[in-house]
Amino acid sequence: MRRRIKRETLLSIILVLPSALAILVFVYGFIGLTAYVSFSNWNKLFPDYTFVGATNYLRLFQNPRFVITLRNLGVFTGLFVGGSLILGFLLAVLLDRRIKAEGLFRTIYLYPLALSFIVTGVVWRWLLNPGSPQMGSTGINLLLEMMGLGFLKSGWYTDPRIGIIAVAIAAVWQMSGYVMAMYLAGLRGIPEELREAARVDGASELQIYRFVVLPLLRPITFGALIVLGHISLKIYDLVVAMTGPGPGYSCDVPAYFMWELTFRANRFAQGAGIAVILLVIVSLLIIPYLRYSLRREVEA
Repeated sequence: MRRRIKRETLLSIILVLPSALAILVFVYGFIGLTAYVSFSNWNKLFPDYTFVGATNYLRLFQNPRFVITLRNLGVFTGLFVGGSLILGFLLAVLLDRRIKAEGLFRTIYLYPLALSFIVTGVVWRWLLNPGSPQMGSTGINLLLEMMGLGFLKSGWYTDPRIGIIAVAIAAVWQMSGYVMAMYLAGLRGIPEELREAARVDGASELQIYRFVVLPLLRPITFGALIVLGHISLKIYDLVVAMTGPGPGYSCDVPAYFMWELTFRANRFAQGAGIAVILLVIVSLLIIPYLRYSLRREVEA
């Protein structure tokens, strides 16, 4: 019996070992190498691993463009996460009313999730194209004109004041269906008896959602917040396909700036520094979620 247990244990270790080694080398190994490069003097085409301390990080925070990217990232994250949560919850509430053709609407809401951010960026670049005096309005601006709302026309991603907002609109369109699916699953898991009891006590539908439904959906909200926050912090492909850095760097984000520093300017150390900063920011978001999940498992 003991020999059989040892054999099974050894077999399990042999099966897991290749994956563990691959993760150790290609994930944690490269994270460590990136951190090491960020403290080096490798800011030319050829490697230079001379240790320079925090010089690259100081140069980054003294770079006006990097400061702009952090500000844009904050605006984008707030609009993207908040917009996706609100729109996704409203769509889930509508579907939870057992409307006709629910399956069709659920498919329509989830369809954008099947697209990549590259496709979404190209589509929304067309939709938010402001047009020109020669060609007239196009896309959303043309639609606003046809509806008699021409005063709402905008330059969208060509306007330095709202460029990052246009990017956030496209991101919300793609990810709100994902949030809808999470909330809909949570709503369907709430016993109808709880709502009926609240109605018997005289609560309105708004009060039911505020004091009964939303508190029960808190774990789902927290999970969606973590997923959306993680996506927003590393956003790159949507910006590439839709706007690039934009006029006056109005659409620039750290991931895009990191790519330009590393592969266009050959400042590998500073590019690695941005990667480490993004890793730290993502860790500050993910670690509390992991602690929360482990605490719930222990309490359960």
